[in-house]
Amino acid sequence: MKIVVLTGSPQKHGSSNLLVEQFAKGASESGNIISIIDTTRINVNPCIGCIKCGYGGPCVQDDDMGSTKSEKGKIKSKILDADMIVFVTPLYYYGMTSQLKTIIDRFCSFNGELQRKHMKSALISVAWNADDWTFDALVAHYNTLVRYLNFVDMGVILGKGCGTIDMTIRSQYPKKAYEFGKSLKS
Repeated sequence: MKIVVLTGSPQKHGSSNLLVEQFAKGASESGNIISIIDTTRINVNPCIGCIKCGYGGPCVQDDDMGSTKSEKGKIKSKILDADMIVFVTPLYYYGMTSQLKTIIDRFCSFNGELQRKHMKSALISVAWNADDWTFDALVAHYNTLVRYLNFVDMGVILGKGCGTIDMTIRSQYPKKAYEFGKSLKS
């Protein structure tokens, strides 16, 4: 299975990316092909709401997402080529990071293609807070995306109490991420 992982953490060596590494290790060991896109280090502009794409593309913007000029090697192509998409983000004010949200907003120009694929999806997130309600808004947003885009949810890992890399290393979540990846058969 081809899995594209969209990471949204500006902290290259932070807790979210530790879970990405463990997930990718497990998924690769099960024969999956992993592509990791760091949404914090690419050139993707926010959706401008012009609707010139007609919700079916192409987008008028010429950036790393894909445009009217070239689709080859672009993020849109990698997403549409995948069988599964994994959203990874630290919790920022009870939601995903703006970098990851920017990518998701740009799905607008290929909504129909995404909906018809019935892709598998997952959510991995970490937060300093360990309250039961910490991830409620993020999970609601993810579930709405799954429903709207006709994704098949494969699971959610919510790393409570993962405020620092050391806290995360000592937690159960790196092992959970690895095991989740390993459980995905190609």
